Amino acid sequence: MQPYKSNSTEPSGVTGYEIGKNFINIQFSDGSVYQYTYVTAGTAAVETMKQLAQKSQGLSTFITQHRPGFKQLD
Repeated sequence: MQPYKSNSTEPSGVTGYEIGKNFINIQFSDGSVYQYTYVTAGTAAVETMKQLAQKSQGLSTFITQHRPGFKQLD
């Protein structure tokens, strides 16, 4: 899991991420990890989340505003 360090002055609810070919796993500040895939969230949303994660900018906001589908991981 890559650490997510937001470039914003506001604290982020996201603390880490892991990028795969057709998914992104995102760890939140409460320790939960959600997997967003092409199937659950859609290709465009996953690709956008990958870009935002790599830029360390706007990932939590995107998730809050768009509410992409996910699967919670153990």
